[in-house]
Amino acid sequence: MKKLLSILLIGVLLIGAFTGCSSQQNESSNEEGKAKIGLVISTLNNPFFVSLKDGAEAKAEELGYDLIVLDSQNDPSKEISNVEDLIVKKVSVILINPTDSDAVVNAVKAANKANIPVITLDRGSNGGEVVTHIASDNVAGGKMAGEYIIEQLGGKGKVVELEGIPGTSAARDRGKGFNEAVNNSDLEIVARQPADFDRTKGLTVMENILQAQPEIDAVFAHNDEMALGALQAIKGTGRDIMVVGFDATDDAVKAVKDGEMGATVAQQPDKIGSLGIEAADKVINGEEVDEFIPVDLKLVTNEK
Repeated sequence: MKKLLSILLIGVLLIGAFTGCSSQQNESSNEEGKAKIGLVISTLNNPFFVSLKDGAEAKAEELGYDLIVLDSQNDPSKEISNVEDLIVKKVSVILINPTDSDAVVNAVKAANKANIPVITLDRGSNGGEVVTHIASDNVAGGKMAGEYIIEQLGGKGKVVELEGIPGTSAARDRGKGFNEAVNNSDLEIVARQPADFDRTKGLTVMENILQAQPEIDAVFAHNDEMALGALQAIKGTGRDIMVVGFDATDDAVKAVKDGEMGATVAQQPDKIGSLGIEAADKVINGEEVDEFIPVDLKLVTNEK
């Protein structure tokens, strides 16, 4: 009897050891054996980031990865909670589209501590270790918008700049490029104010600026959501003011084609998401990736 019990006990221990080993091997995989990649999006209440997500999902399906998408709802505390959730889920790589380039640092460091590689999309991180950053050249895009406004106004005029969320790399870089162009002209920036990449805030901020500034020839908004909000505010006054946005969302492109907006700088959010998954695939397979992966830009006007 004792001998039989000993044999049974050894069998149980062997099964337990095998199960533990099997569980450890599948920590970064789902029940189908697919490796898991996490994607933390700043907000899905913006068509640009929905397109980014769609591009990532399509490429993940093509390459056979299980993609876990979490929405930070533009809340840095929700963002770090999402990253912690992905750490618990033991994903192989975390893609982050930051709510804020400063606030995201703690989330990046949390992933670093867990030895999970991090890739940033569209907006960068001002700290922590990031394998690669995938984005459009926002400085070049801001300069492109500024040069278009200079050309359309004949080099002179009064301009308003609606800024994105303070601290984000996108807002900083788009503003830098725009101001580099404007500073080499006779354009005067009569108002500069954040509207946090939000359409409703763009409307409210622009309404206040319109009341304070009797002369405005053009508006440059750091994204299309703010540009469309500004456009709505301008329509209510009947004033003729050119609006230029950034992102080339469907609503903005339609507004440009209809002659309501002057132009928008076209990014390729779906390509940013797709390239993010491709970079994650290389990281998972032990391949090297560039520190920065640029995505092409172009200016969309009603002429093309």
